[in-house]
Amino acid sequence: MELFPFIEKADIQDIKIFQEEKLQELLAYLEGNSPFYQRLFKENNIQISDIQTLEDLQKIPTTSKNDIQQNNDDFFCIPQNQIVDYSTTSGTLGDPVTFGLSDNDLERLAYNEAISFACAGVKKGDVVQMITTIDKRFMAGLAYFLGLRKMGASVVRMGPGIPELQWDSIFRYQPKYLITVPSFLLKMIDYAEKHGIDYKNSSVFGAVCIGESIKNQDFTDNILSQKIKEKWNIQLYSTYASTEMSTAFTECEHQVGGHQHPELIITEILDDEGNPVKDGESGELTITTLGVEALPLLRFKTGDLVKAHYEPCKCGRNTMRLGPVVGRKQQMIKYKGTTLYPPAMNDILNDFEGILCYQIVIQSNEIGLDEIIIKLSTEREEESFEGEVRDHFRAKLRVSPKIEIVDFDVLSKTVFNPNSRKPITFIDLR
Repeated sequence: MELFPFIEKADIQDIKIFQEEKLQELLAYLEGNSPFYQRLFKENNIQISDIQTLEDLQKIPTTSKNDIQQNNDDFFCIPQNQIVDYSTTSGTLGDPVTFGLSDNDLERLAYNEAISFACAGVKKGDVVQMITTIDKRFMAGLAYFLGLRKMGASVVRMGPGIPELQWDSIFRYQPKYLITVPSFLLKMIDYAEKHGIDYKNSSVFGAVCIGESIKNQDFTDNILSQKIKEKWNIQLYSTYASTEMSTAFTECEHQVGGHQHPELIITEILDDEGNPVKDGESGELTITTLGVEALPLLRFKTGDLVKAHYEPCKCGRNTMRLGPVVGRKQQMIKYKGTTLYPPAMNDILNDFEGILCYQIVIQSNEIGLDEIIIKLSTEREEESFEGEVRDHFRAKLRVSPKIEIVDFDVLSKTVFNPNSRKPITFIDLR
């Protein structure tokens, strides 16, 4: 298969024309098969023949996670006997949503991951260790496996956690790449240092990082990425995806944002009024999936605030690139006149030596204002530690949250909940 699709190297105007043709196919498919979109078109007097260009998408109302939660069955476009896999969203912003995939959808998923991993430099014959679950209805884990298989790489399906077993597997099978939540790399490094493992001379060249940001908005390494690289000189590649998109945005070797695959997804970056933002501004990523059979989405608002980059990349791709997620729209915090998102607080906490794990809790106080509580476990015993953390928040973000020191055995069970696919470092109780 072609791991560097020609359309990604095409002229920007040709990419637009290509996507508009794909959009026509999608609209006809939705009108013929989707109970939800049939109703949406009828209620809003939308004639799909009026939607000819990408700009015409503005004539169609957006779809939200709430729409899918309330009308899950009506989004399905194929009968149940054609569903070959059931996946669910992680439920980060509410109740999980069920997604079914047809056989063709699984093939599309494999194609997406194959060209995404190729973008990050993975090649046929490389050994890749998956430090992520493939079960629990987790679409991404299955996608990684299918994509690596399709491109001819070898897969070591280790699953998450247990640094001892991860290192045993690394030295046994010699993987070149890891797929992991980046903060787990710090746990692996810590374990290696405490047990005399020569990790710096292992076979690992790079890691494809999922679930957590490793870059600042200008594509420099954030605190988490810096802490990893200070200890272990490996390449770290960002990738961004979601169950709803069934598509990934993965960095190439130049690491300046995740590349869009124009044959798989149409993207819009919208402001609070639903209008396209100006170039260089951040807004809510809104996506339209292409080539999905079971549960395609039209103008779906992801809830993620991002910035798009349109200048051609040195790798030869002319596709749009997504920068790091600024934050989730529903996780915006208003604290004493300051607007915050969890990633900014993560950077501060990741910068501190001695923090074993942490959790940011947001709740409303008795007068309805947002209140920030930082629960953390530390190996430091001095009384001044809480004050140092608070002062650092005040200096960097102009806020002074409440700090609670919690025993590691207690807090770690909440943060690294076995029922969750990612570390639970943020809880919103508002």
